[in-house]
Amino acid sequence: MAITTNLGLMTVDEYHRLGETGALDEDARVELVDGRIVEMPPIGPRHAFNVNRLNQLFMFRLIGRIVLSIQNPVTFGPRLERQPDVTLLDPHANDPDFYKTNRATPSDVLLIVEVSDSTLQTDLVEKSKQYAEHAIADYWVADLQGDQVWVHREPTPNGYSSVTTVARGESISTLAFPDVTFTVDEILG
Repeated sequence: MAITTNLGLMTVDEYHRLGETGALDEDARVELVDGRIVEMPPIGPRHAFNVNRLNQLFMFRLIGRIVLSIQNPVTFGPRLERQPDVTLLDPHANDPDFYKTNRATPSDVLLIVEVSDSTLQTDLVEKSKQYAEHAIADYWVADLQGDQVWVHREPTPNGYSSVTTVARGESISTLAFPDVTFTVDEILG
C-alpha cells in the first residue's frame, strides 16, 4: 500500500494530520517512507518475543540513562518517519517532558535496533542507508535467521563505513554506553 497526496509526496505533517483526522488508523502498521505511506509486515511471535526481550534487557541495564522507545516513530526528515523496533533515546535530563511535545529525531537517537525475522534485506540495505544518511551513529540488526547481530557504525551520506557481525558467544556494547556489555545470546534469545 502506498498513499500520496494529490500534489505528490506527503510530508510528515500531512501524514500526522491523517491520523489526527481519523483518515489513518493510529494502530495501522505503516511508516512514511520517502513521502509515501508504506505498510509494514505483520509482527510474528518470534519477532515480538525478541522485541520484548530487548525491551527488558535495555531497560534493566540502562535504567535512568535512556528513554526506551519500542516501535515508536523517529522523524528523519520532512518525508521520512520510521518506527524502529527498539530505539534508545537521549533522556533530556534537563527537560523530562521533552518527548511530550517533541518528536524524536536523529539528534535524540543513541541506538536503533531492528529485529529481523523476515525483513533482513530491507533492514540491511534500505534502512541502513537512510539511517546512515541521517547520522545515526549506532545501528544494529538482530538477524534471527542468520543467528547474528549486524553492527553498523561510522555513518556517511553513502552508508555506513563500518559494518561488522557478531555471533553467539560474543559480546557488544553501544557507543553511547561502552561500560555496559550485552551478549549476542541475550540479544537473539
